[in-house]
Amino acid sequence: MSVLFSCETGTLAPYVPSADMPWDEQRVQHLYRRLAFGASHSTIQAALQQSPQDLVDALIDEALATPLPDPPVWANWTVDDYDPDMIDDQIFEQFFSWNYLWIQGMLQQNGGGLRDKLALFWSNHFVTRFESYFCPSYMYEYHKILQQYALGNFKEFTKAIGITPAMLIFLNGVENNKFEPNENYARELYELFTLGADNGYTQQDIVETARALTGWNGIDVYCGPIEFVPYFHDDGEKTIFGQTGNWGYDDVHDILFAERQDQVATHICRKIYKYFVGPQVDEDIIAQLAQTFKDNNFELEPVYRQLFKSEHFFHDNNIGVKVKSPYEMILGLIAQSGLSSDATVLENVRYLAEMLGQDLFSPIDVAGWPGDTAWINSGTLTGRWLTADYYLYYIVENYLDSLRDFAVDLVGGYSNDPQLITEAIVNHFLPNSLQTPEAMDQAVTVFKWEVPQNYYDQGLWNLGWETAPYQVAVLIQHIARKPEFQLC
Repeated sequence: MSVLFSCETGTLAPYVPSADMPWDEQRVQHLYRRLAFGASHSTIQAALQQSPQDLVDALIDEALATPLPDPPVWANWTVDDYDPDMIDDQIFEQFFSWNYLWIQGMLQQNGGGLRDKLALFWSNHFVTRFESYFCPSYMYEYHKILQQYALGNFKEFTKAIGITPAMLIFLNGVENNKFEPNENYARELYELFTLGADNGYTQQDIVETARALTGWNGIDVYCGPIEFVPYFHDDGEKTIFGQTGNWGYDDVHDILFAERQDQVATHICRKIYKYFVGPQVDEDIIAQLAQTFKDNNFELEPVYRQLFKSEHFFHDNNIGVKVKSPYEMILGLIAQSGLSSDATVLENVRYLAEMLGQDLFSPIDVAGWPGDTAWINSGTLTGRWLTADYYLYYIVENYLDSLRDFAVDLVGGYSNDPQLITEAIVNHFLPNSLQTPEAMDQAVTVFKWEVPQNYYDQGLWNLGWETAPYQVAVLIQHIARKPEFQLC
């Protein structure tokens, strides 16, 4: 059930820093956690030199200007281009290589990171599953559409995604013809992709829409293009949302966005809000975003700018209220620490995220990952701890001094104050710090590690000590086990 926030959570008016809501490291990190996967200390310091409005504009402008990745050599491969004796190995190699490229994109701390975070969001809206079509060329085309339209026009986005081979196969559009209509895609077009369940459509609308969507059945070779075949299209009259005519694919979308614009705008803005702001929805905010969406002919960019610049988005009550997805948890640890993201690390990110329940190009079903608290159970929580352990162990074994560098950069020098260092690291990783003084005292104790207390008392220890990198590692490990670490 949706819950209304009080007016104290702010409006969609642009956020203007004040004594009550300062433009500080916490809010910059909040912005980067939501629009990407978090930011390093240096990125935060640079961001603080800009106003919130200018920073949001810069990130969105950079996302719009970020070129799409170059097509891989296999972008247009059909099944005939594979070695018959090696086809499964080649397909998986291509699948993993493109996952790797997407993960690299998500780790960028600029507009590219936002573009690829949005692509991740939309992959959980316009869901397909790789195992259903099992073609890297289809995966590439689908992902290209996600990136291309992530900040574009939602109506055109919907039209484009529906005739990608990945979607035509996953939701049976390729089987939908005038002799045997298949209603699967028509139903999900309304229930999941545009209107929301039981909201503004009837079963008869689905039946008639399925007829209008017939004809995308032309495939000569597997993994090859899927073309429109007029012979298989039902060219009889259909009535959709009260409009009667000889409707086809484009007509369905024109009628949908004209006759049901209120439902489309509200459903999509609510979904954007839940992902980027929090699970408890302010319906007044949704109504205003939906109006912006309609006023701009379903362009997504103005909605993003209005939401991400708003005092509502930056309000204390909306910081640290979402449970991190596996990718937000893993990439967040990497991005915020600024520690290594070398090839070995990135090659393991996909595997680790999959083990925690999030596999790129394969949400759990057509409705996608439910998100938020559904990410956490006794098994995945332990898995999250072990994932952080694995990463920190790898850093200790291969990039030990980078842990010291991280702490020195964070506190501005070779501090000898364990309380100051601990608080800086805790506050960098946790959206709302630790909740009690006792919890912070415990973190300080963890950081002090095995160094005798008299070394701290006499000022003999500092971050230059050979033990310091290990102390930073055990503190981060401790933080990663705290409930607060699972929030963003």
